[in-house]
Amino acid sequence: MAMNLPSQRGRGRKAPMADINVTPLVDVMLVLLIIFMVTAPLLTAGVPVNLPDSRAKALDQEQKPVQLSLDGEGRIFLDDDEIAEANLAAKLEQIAAVQAGGQPPQVFLRADRGLDYGRVMRVMGELNRAGLNRVALVTVEGGNR
Repeated sequence: MAMNLPSQRGRGRKAPMADINVTPLVDVMLVLLIIFMVTAPLLTAGVPVNLPDSRAKALDQEQKPVQLSLDGEGRIFLDDDEIAEANLAAKLEQIAAVQAGGQPPQVFLRADRGLDYGRVMRVMGELNRAGLNRVALVTVEGGNR
């Protein structure tokens, strides 16, 4: 076993260190991992909606659904983009025309619990008229009110 002992000839000179110190890299990566783990659940819903409670289980899905949201003021959002109610029918027909595999896409309808029932039903009627019949009403899991 060889040891690197200081000698009289090389006084004051040190050999370059060939090892890389990975401890700071690991520390930074763990901090980034924690940041992403905390912020990832916050990115799922772009429109703030006060959803009603339900005891139903989550749905299985095979393709990315279309998100249709109605906020507390009655504004309509298609994914994260606000659209006017007059343009809703045309947008829904465009979505229904782009069918993957001959089946219309799944639509997740998120409506604020304080909205008028008739307002939500008008939007559901537009979905039905456009041929988007695979509609799931999004609720908050758990709770009896």
